[in-house]
Amino acid sequence: MTFFDSFSLPEPLQRAIDDLGFTEPTDIQRSAIPALLDGRDVVGIAQTGTGKTAAFGLPLLAHVDAAERHVQALVLTPTRELALQVADAIGTFAARQRTEVIAVYGGSSYLPQLRALKHGAQVVVGTPGRVMDLMERGALDVSRLRVFVLDEADEMLRMGFAEDVETIASSIPTERITALFSATMPASIAHVAATHLRDPLRIEVTPASSTVENTEQLYAVVPFRFKVEALARVLSVWREEAALVFVRTRSTAEEVATALATRGVRASSISGDVAQAERERLIERLRHGALDVLVATDVAARGLDVERIGLVVNFDVPREAEAYVHRIGRTGRAGRKGKALTFFTPKEMSRLRTIERATHTKLAEVTVPGPADVVNHRIQQVLRTLPVGELTVFRDAVLASGADPLDLAVALLARAVDAAPEPTSPGGRLRREEVVDEQGHFLRASFEGQGSGRSEHRATRGDDRDPRFERKAPRAGRRDDRDGSAFRYRVEVGHKDGVKPGAIVGALTGDGRIDGKAIGRIDIYPSFSLVDLEFEPSDDAIRRLQKSRVAGRALRMAPDRGPRERRPYSKRRFD
Repeated sequence: MTFFDSFSLPEPLQRAIDDLGFTEPTDIQRSAIPALLDGRDVVGIAQTGTGKTAAFGLPLLAHVDAAERHVQALVLTPTRELALQVADAIGTFAARQRTEVIAVYGGSSYLPQLRALKHGAQVVVGTPGRVMDLMERGALDVSRLRVFVLDEADEMLRMGFAEDVETIASSIPTERITALFSATMPASIAHVAATHLRDPLRIEVTPASSTVENTEQLYAVVPFRFKVEALARVLSVWREEAALVFVRTRSTAEEVATALATRGVRASSISGDVAQAERERLIERLRHGALDVLVATDVAARGLDVERIGLVVNFDVPREAEAYVHRIGRTGRAGRKGKALTFFTPKEMSRLRTIERATHTKLAEVTVPGPADVVNHRIQQVLRTLPVGELTVFRDAVLASGADPLDLAVALLARAVDAAPEPTSPGGRLRREEVVDEQGHFLRASFEGQGSGRSEHRATRGDDRDPRFERKAPRAGRRDDRDGSAFRYRVEVGHKDGVKPGAIVGALTGDGRIDGKAIGRIDIYPSFSLVDLEFEPSDDAIRRLQKSRVAGRALRMAPDRGPRERRPYSKRRFD
């Protein structure tokens, strides 16, 4: 049996490992650490969660001279989240040696990163775009680099960073130690390894086609138009902890998260273009239970490791079998049990066979829970939480009412589980409506989601000060004058902040703890948005939402006291 103290690491690193309680290395660490310490290049084929950060992070720090105040090691990662995660881990390993580790990535201020580089940071972890930018500015000097690491190289190339990686790799000294880690080994990665690594030691701890042993893998055949309703039912019946839902595009992520939130699920979306501060806030909410479902694209989920995730749903089938393996690896981690469900439309069944052949695993078919299953699940939840103790007063009240106790119990149980008629069209449809003026100029776009028909989320463009876009709104505490069915509130984020309806819904259901079913139409204007609610939020909810941040700005939610009525314009519908 191998132990960390057999690697002959520098004394400060060994003490840091002891402090962390590390004793026995993982397979990837057992093979990679000695090779990298000896100065040999390494190609590691390993899934996320196998301990590869320590596999390259510890030898990287062993080759850094803490007395020299310049960049000596560079780690490239595909996403900001992973850059932060890796920098934090390496910084923890370096706790007992005077080595400064910084993360550099887009979507954040240059000043702290420039200041840290000028101060003499020795280890830089960053995304290719920001690293290239800092190199071109002359702020990042890589001329004396000793160690170069490509982490999750397959995803970096898949995201379109191939040219940046080539430029960076060609700009650093040839006399260096290079490590390349990837979950898969397609031809493009093999080409990078052959070009930039010298006689590398290949370490394949987990074959690319392997799957997660602790994850139960299931699939269901679901027609495209019924996917949202099927997902909502699955989350109602199966989800005991947090769930991660994978989709292909940013727009789908926003639409699905909004549809779930309108059904009362605490859901939000995350994609590659979400600001870093917002991304970190969403992950923290998921980690601490303020959010239960995160709808994500593949890019956005890189580096995401949350223990609460007990269910992964592939809402859209991944394009590659390797991507499937990486997705389901987000659950069933560190010995925990997990469940992964993939939706296949009838036309996509050939992809099921491809995944099964690539993973050498037979996926089990399941039936999506029906309306009765959802209601029965809610009933069991209610029955498990029935009050115990002295109930004489309530029993006497039931007898005094003259009502049949059984009928009364059934009625109260139906109300408790919020049983409602099932929509006649479970999937609903997504309808787009464009509004133009007399000259044909685009004014705004409305989106009607796949919910129960109770909410319409509208994204609007225009000038806040233009009377054509002004509308009549209710007095504070009064219902909307249009139809008497909603209370209208204003939030101080709008189109110019890049806000989407799903982000607002996520804040209302998460920070405000407002039932998603109570959220109606959302109108997004350039600098503010209007939200319709079926009831007035509590004072506590308003106070929380005053401080809640979306797209980097405080919502400052308050009753809308809007201006004049807008003039109508011609409309074009696209069904």
